[in-house]
Amino acid sequence: MPPALAVHVDDFADHLRLERNRSVHTLRAYVADARSVLVELAAADPDARITDLDLTTLRAWLARQVESGAARSTVARRTSSVRMFTAWLFTTGRVDADPGARLATARPHRSLPAVLRADQAVAIMDAAESGARELDPVGLRDRVIVELLYATGIRVGELCGLDVDDIDGDRRVVRVLGKGNRERTVPYGVPAAHALDMWLTHGRPHLVADTSGPALLLGKRGGRIDQRQVRTVVHATVAAVPDAPDVGPHGLRHSAATHLLEGGADLRVVQEVLGHSSLATTQLYTHVSVARLRAVHEQAHPRA
Repeated sequence: MPPALAVHVDDFADHLRLERNRSVHTLRAYVADARSVLVELAAADPDARITDLDLTTLRAWLARQVESGAARSTVARRTSSVRMFTAWLFTTGRVDADPGARLATARPHRSLPAVLRADQAVAIMDAAESGARELDPVGLRDRVIVELLYATGIRVGELCGLDVDDIDGDRRVVRVLGKGNRERTVPYGVPAAHALDMWLTHGRPHLVADTSGPALLLGKRGGRIDQRQVRTVVHATVAAVPDAPDVGPHGLRHSAATHLLEGGADLRVVQEVLGHSSLATTQLYTHVSVARLRAVHEQAHPRA
C-alpha cells in the first residue's frame, strides 16, 4: 500500500485505540478491514489518493470478499467496520463525502447456537470439580473458569479481564467490564462461590508471581490467563462428558442464557446479565428455547 494511503490507516488505528478505547481484538479486525479496502483502491490505481475512494471501489472490494468464500456473517462484519472507517474519513475532513454511507450488504444468517441440556451442564460442572479434588492449583483454576462462565454467562474476554477486587464474595456478585467499557454487576451461585473460595485460598497463592498483578485467574507462569488458555480448558472439560456437544466458552454463555429463560427469567433481566446493548440480541435465546421445546414435543407427543 502506498504511504499516502497507509497513513490514514495508522491514524484510524490511533483513533480506535485512544479515542474509542476499542479492544485489541476489535482494533486488529477494523484496521485489517480498512487496509484491505485501500489495497483494493491502490490495486486499481497505484497513484490513487484517499479522495479517490468511492462507492464503486467499495462494491468491488465487497464482491471480492464474497468471491473469496468469506462467510456471510464475516462479510457483514467487515462491511460494518469499513463503513466506520469511511465515516471517520468524512468526519475528519479527509474526504468530501462518505462513500460507505450507501454501501449495503445482506444481513448475516442468525443460526441457532449449540446449547447444553441442563443435565449436561451439571455433568460438566461435576467433571470440573473432580479435577480439583486434589487441590492442584491448575485444577482449582480450571474449575473456577467453567463454573464462572456458566454461572454468570459472561464473555471469555470479560472473564480474563477480571481482577480479584471485582469479586464480592459477601453478595456473591462479580463486577464485569464489558463491550464499550460498560460496567455491569452479575450474580453467581453457591457452587461458583465455593469454587472461587477454593481457588483464592488454595490455588492462586501457588501460582502468583511478580507479573500477576491483581488478575483473578492466572496461567501456569503466573501471568494473567489469556482467552486461548480458557478455551482449551473449557473444551477439555466438556470432552469429559461423552454425550455433550463440543462447546467452548461462548457455548457456556449460550447455555446459561437459555437455562435462565427456560427457568422463567425475564428477557430484560437476561439482557442485563449478558450485557447486551440490544434486546433483539437477547431474543435469539427465546428462539433456541422454542426450538428445543418443539424437538421434545415431536419426540414425545403421540400426534406430533
